[in-house]
Amino acid sequence: MNEINIVIAEDEPLLLRTLVRQIQEADPLFRVVLAAPDGESALRFLHDRQVPDILITDIHMPVLDGIGLIHAVERAYPAVKKIVISGYGEFEYARQALKMNVIDYMLKPVKKKDLEDLLSRLKIRIAGERSAVKSLSPLSNRQYTAEEIVKSVEEFIKANYAGDISLEEVAKRFNINAPHLSKIFLKYAGESPSKYMMSLRMNEAKHLLSLKNELTVKEVGEAVGYPDPFYFSRIFKQFTGMTPTEYKSRLA
Repeated sequence: MNEINIVIAEDEPLLLRTLVRQIQEADPLFRVVLAAPDGESALRFLHDRQVPDILITDIHMPVLDGIGLIHAVERAYPAVKKIVISGYGEFEYARQALKMNVIDYMLKPVKKKDLEDLLSRLKIRIAGERSAVKSLSPLSNRQYTAEEIVKSVEEFIKANYAGDISLEEVAKRFNINAPHLSKIFLKYAGESPSKYMMSLRMNEAKHLLSLKNELTVKEVGEAVGYPDPFYFSRIFKQFTGMTPTEYKSRLA
């Protein structure tokens, strides 16, 4: 597997150095290509030099803050995996970031184990995405088995389930018709593509609801691909047997 490139934007020099060291110690595949003291420097690097696989950014920084940086990166480079670092009093900003397809956020002080766990999950996700793109490259002339197609579709859905995607769009991307995709997916994955995507969304919703924060049910729904809060609540109850509010209250 090729290196996974990371850009960090953090204005606290000690935390910046610590993050760089911990990332490089976590896995030899991780490479910090830029440790920037502010959002503007990070964004300029992306525009002029290199688009990384992962962006880790603080919220409050001079020149261009983390929210502005995330917004610009999401608009220009949506494939970049975005992680936010925030203090206990900054969750309102982190909430804004979650609406811009941020993968996760970490509270200061960042714990080494939490960082390593998050990077490990991202490594698996990025490897899957790269494999999906490579294995189904239109430049290749070989025929792909139904099982290979299903594995690639699984990785694509994992990477994009929070967005507004449909079975038809997924099928079109892989150059097959939707009914055939449903048939082979059910055979090799054991469930339909729609149910697979819903499971990913619901598990992430449960994770977000379990966090000790002030995310509303509407905001959690938006973060996992359900902008309509009533529809999200209905689907969540079908999946868990309780509404998002009931689920959250049981964890309190």
